[in-house]
Amino acid sequence: MNTFRLGGVHPEENKLASKSNIEKLPLPDKAVVFVSQHLGAPSVPVVQKGDKVKVGQLLAKAEAFICANTHSPYSGTITKIDLATDFNGYKKPAFYIDVEGDEWEEGIDTSDSIIREITLDSKQIVERIKDRGVVGLGGAAFPTHVKYMIPQDKKAEYLIINAVECEPYLTSDNRVLLEKAEEVLIGIEVMKRALGVACALIGIENNKPEAISHMSELAKNYKGTKVVALKTKYPQGAEKQLIYALTGREVPSGKLPIEVGCVVNNVGTALAIYYAVQKNMPLIDNILTFTGKSVKQNRNLQVRVGTSLQYIVDYCGGLPEDTGKLVNGGPMMGKAIVDLTAPTVKTTSSILVVSNKESMRKEETNCLRCGKCVSACPMGLEPILLFNLAKQDRWEDAEKECAMDCIE
Repeated sequence: MNTFRLGGVHPEENKLASKSNIEKLPLPDKAVVFVSQHLGAPSVPVVQKGDKVKVGQLLAKAEAFICANTHSPYSGTITKIDLATDFNGYKKPAFYIDVEGDEWEEGIDTSDSIIREITLDSKQIVERIKDRGVVGLGGAAFPTHVKYMIPQDKKAEYLIINAVECEPYLTSDNRVLLEKAEEVLIGIEVMKRALGVACALIGIENNKPEAISHMSELAKNYKGTKVVALKTKYPQGAEKQLIYALTGREVPSGKLPIEVGCVVNNVGTALAIYYAVQKNMPLIDNILTFTGKSVKQNRNLQVRVGTSLQYIVDYCGGLPEDTGKLVNGGPMMGKAIVDLTAPTVKTTSSILVVSNKESMRKEETNCLRCGKCVSACPMGLEPILLFNLAKQDRWEDAEKECAMDCIE
């Protein structure tokens, strides 16, 4: 079975919400939408305090190359534009909105009908993706339209769809594959046209047999699109590891996937592109997992961007008494949530509730030179050597030992 070449580990999966259908979270009374929610230059506000806005209306415009538009997930009134705290504790400019009803901008298809015919050409698709504020939903929030502007001296041969979801606990991508498979596959067709590629490979770990079976059956109707079952091993979903597992190609150190003819997107991005191109809908919501071993009910929620984390927690019945830490993302690569008043953003993937026992920091002990870290490293590095160099502030030496290739 396909997998990457070096290392890897097998953490406890804890896919506790894998059987929970996606449910829409009710709209809050108040919301906070960050002006910029992407990697790159900041967006520029185009609305003011006191303005009435509709769902899908442009709030902040991209005026740089690597930048993304921000749209309103709500109808209501902009009460102020001021700093707000994100889940990491950093202050960022944001729109404060009093939510009033759910009135949408004209021209956005909000029906449940599936639109299969693709009417736009490659350039029009990329422009629509840009206009609708789509960013990569695998975590980096890189503006998707920029990734699709392939340099003239490069050629894309494969579209790689990351449906691996190798992080423990996270299950939202799995539910998307089961509940919105047609939309994802049409989104992939849109992406193939935008890139001018004939082949799309969807990588899914073999711990999701229902998703593999369902997607494989539907993919038969889409020429050039293939589902590939991958061995369950962390970090199967890392970009370079996924490319090797699916194509056998290795991305050189310091280079991008396009160097080996590949473009990689997350399954959530494929869904967002479907809605952007086929429905003219901006990226204003996402699907996240509320999960943990001690929570009352593990859930997958469709949440409008700008909803406070506290509102989500309250909807899910509050936090257990033994909560020690909250994490946005999975336990391997996620980041601690330090402020529950913070709003969700385009890339919020989970609220992981970690108990006091699970979150206790273990005492550091001396290295036994067992070599397990070297065997496990998927990049072929020597973690203990890099660790020792970092402790001594020998950063140049660490770089010579390929520290910049580390994917953690």
